[in-house]
Amino acid sequence: MNNDIELQPSSSACGGCRSCAVNMRQLGIDAAKFDYVVALAGNPNTGKSTVFNRLTGLKQHTGNWPGKTVTRAEGGFEYEGGKYKLVDLPGTYSLLSASVDEEVARDFILFGRPDCVVTVVDATVLERNLNLVLQVMEITDRVVVCLNLMDEAKRKGMDIDHRSLARELGVPVIPTIARTGSGFSQLLQAVTGVINGSIATSPRKISAHGRVKDAVDELSELVGERFPGLPNARWVAMRLLDGDVEVKNAVDSGELAALAEGLR
Repeated sequence: MNNDIELQPSSSACGGCRSCAVNMRQLGIDAAKFDYVVALAGNPNTGKSTVFNRLTGLKQHTGNWPGKTVTRAEGGFEYEGGKYKLVDLPGTYSLLSASVDEEVARDFILFGRPDCVVTVVDATVLERNLNLVLQVMEITDRVVVCLNLMDEAKRKGMDIDHRSLARELGVPVIPTIARTGSGFSQLLQAVTGVINGSIATSPRKISAHGRVKDAVDELSELVGERFPGLPNARWVAMRLLDGDVEVKNAVDSGELAALAEGLR
């Protein structure tokens, strides 16, 4: 099902004038031929599925991730001449691989090499959601934060300075109301800008000092030598130093190399 739709910008930006509307074409399940891959991450109950459906249309291509019982949903949309495949990752609170959902989300962000990761957060419980945002930014620089449910935040009397938040995080933060499509024009512009490099990101990352920094740097180099082209050797090194059993097993068994080759 292909639909041509107009997404109105957030009223906070310019009053929602029709001259600023952005044309986007939903491609539904037609995501076979695409120019870019966008991953959609987020905690459960943030409106992530609503974001996915509004961008792609209500139809989804669903199946299981390779070797997993977790459902995989994909769809597509066309924007400014580019075709985007949108991969809806399992809703998860972290990427520390304590569950199959977390493992799937983490592996795709790390090894699937998406061109951009849109992390959907609930504006009414922002502090709780930022944990996942920070973890995603440890893996990739290509991040856009979708600050969703802004209508609920306003109803609760909450005033969120998204511009200051963007400066603190070092990535675009776009206020949205997925239910109505408010803010989606800015969201699409941010995703496109991050992908083509017109929007430079500098994500806040965990700082290491002293002996810890030396250990991370040394192990990162060793990981990079063993797995050439690995998207984020530093993150793998940090997880190994933290005693992440799943990452250690993936290194020892060769799964790490297989995932790096096979997920994209």
